Amino acid sequence: MKLLVLAIALLLIHAAPSRAQPLVADLSQHLVAITAGFTGADIVMFGATDGPGDVVVVVTGPPKPTIVRRKGRLAGIWVNRESMLFADAPTFYGVASSKPINEILSPQQLDRHQVGVDHIRLLPPNPEARRDDIPEFREALVRARQRDGLYASEPGKVTFLGERLFRARVVLPAKVTTGPYRVQVLLVREGQVVTVQTTPLLVSKIGFSADVFDFAHQESAFYGLIAILIAAAAGWTAAAAFRRI
Repeated sequence: MKLLVLAIALLLIHAAPSRAQPLVADLSQHLVAITAGFTGADIVMFGATDGPGDVVVVVTGPPKPTIVRRKGRLAGIWVNRESMLFADAPTFYGVASSKPINEILSPQQLDRHQVGVDHIRLLPPNPEARRDDIPEFREALVRARQRDGLYASEPGKVTFLGERLFRARVVLPAKVTTGPYRVQVLLVREGQVVTVQTTPLLVSKIGFSADVFDFAHQESAFYGLIAILIAAAAGWTAAAAFRRI
């Protein structure tokens, strides 16, 4: 696989000047298949530039509304007291770069291109309503996603093979969400983003686990009834076995 990736990248590097493109990049695979034994996957981005520069790779999972709750004490018991909804929180976020991102881009550019966990645009539908509470709830959301391996705690490494050929690797954990992902590659020179290339990536369930997932969502009432019958049958079988002992 590595030899194939390098061979394709070498073709890209020779094709790039003729097309007058400063950056040419692609993924080693555009589909991540989740099966019953899925334990995670490696996303490999490879490509070439038309000259010196730094490269940043950002992988973003499908955004979804996410509620973050804050606990408080009520009559001596910890309960959920307050919550905040973030309208479009990425379900996954990973980044890799050829140098520390703070050495490549200014804080304004990091915010603009959402490079780095601290610069992801996470806002409630009405940020003016509880502006003072946003940082605390945002930090809690990021912390929870990092605990599950869904937000990168540290950027990965973009490795240059020579002056123009590069390779990057981003790890998807077992808990990754299905759906369309966006992989962005930024070419940076002298603190400015020269070009951005976006490549789609699809994470999808396949096989028996996909059939069960679809059935559970399309026929939820029937699926629940089957689950109850299976549980009841298992309980009856266990009780019968213990009576024989």
